[in-house]
Amino acid sequence: MILYNVTINIDNSVHDIWLNWMQEKHIPEVLSTGKFSSARLIKVLIEEEMGGTTYAIQYTTDSKDTLDKYYIEDAPRLREEGVRLFGDKMVAFRTELELVSEFWQNKN
Repeated sequence: MILYNVTINIDNSVHDIWLNWMQEKHIPEVLSTGKFSSARLIKVLIEEEMGGTTYAIQYTTDSKDTLDKYYIEDAPRLREEGVRLFGDKMVAFRTELELVSEFWQNKN
């Protein structure tokens, strides 16, 4: 399993508009490509020196090949809207992660 992690710092002046856009439009559009099986929107609780609010969006996909297809076929179009809408009010960086093992607490 591959996790495609996008970490975004969003300026507080556009935070609410951005958060609504992410939840109502952008994340559903990324999932509609058929290349990801799930997505999680996670708020980072550490305050950044640069200000704003930071989130991590984690998309789950089956393979690096599928992620590479996303980069070629979908990412440019989907990233463009965020840049157009939020410009310099948003800073993003992306990380590719591979799940090695997973553990769950057994609660009886």
